[in-house]
This record gives sequence, C-alpha cells and structure tokens, in this order.
Amino acid sequence: QVQLVESGGGLVQAGVSLRLSCAASGRTISDYAMGWFRQAPGKEREFVAAINWSGGNTYYADSVKGRFTISRDNAKNTVFLQMNSLKREDTAVYYCGRARLGSIYNLSTVSAYDYWGQGTQVTVSS
Repeated sequence: QVQLVESGGGLVQAGVSLRLSCAASGRTISDYAMGWFRQAPGKEREFVAAINWSGGNTYYADSVKGRFTISRDNAKNTVFLQMNSLKREDTAVYYCGRARLGSIYNLSTVSAYDYWGQGTQVTVSS
C-alpha cells in the first residue's frame, strides 16, 4: 500500500507560479506512472498531467500545455507539478495518483489510477 500526500497549494494571484509536490510513502513509486488531476466545485475530476515510470515521457492536458510541467524524483519518492502563469480557471483541488501497472491504460482517465492523495487546494484570484 502506498500513501500519497500533496502539498504546495495556496491562494495566489493570476500570473504567478506554484509548485505542487506529491510525496509517497509506504511503497516506492519508481515502477509506476504518476498523474495529476484537478477537480473544481461541481466538476468532474479532470486530467492535468502524467509522467511515465522513468520520467522520460510526459503528457499534458491542452489547457495546461506550455504552462505546467510534471516531473519526478524517484530517489525522493516524489512527483512535482510546476505551475506557471496561473489563471483563474486553474482554481481547483489538485490530486496526484499512482497509475496501475501495465500499458493498457489511458493515463488521462481516472480509471488508470489505483491510489490517490487527498488533494491540495489551489486558488487563483483574478
């Protein structure tokens, strides 16, 4: 069993940056793809970014491409989301997830993940 804890959220003005962290404990995440999703009030959980087990491949939602960067440090058992040029529409609770093993899953879908953190709130003011 792995536990995931997100941190780094907060209240910021539009245009500034935040760096989110997802710290894993209990088990190493080095064999697993990882992803970031977000959920705004009244909305479904939305794909943001994903990264494969080694960090060699990354994937982004169109809404964040060019602004957000996902990375990982397997030695520290941590995944990051660097968020630049934040917009009001980025406001949401941000969750990290550990993907299931195998190559049959679409990493942009919630069903690809078997463990989730409890989320960190990001609020961007206009």
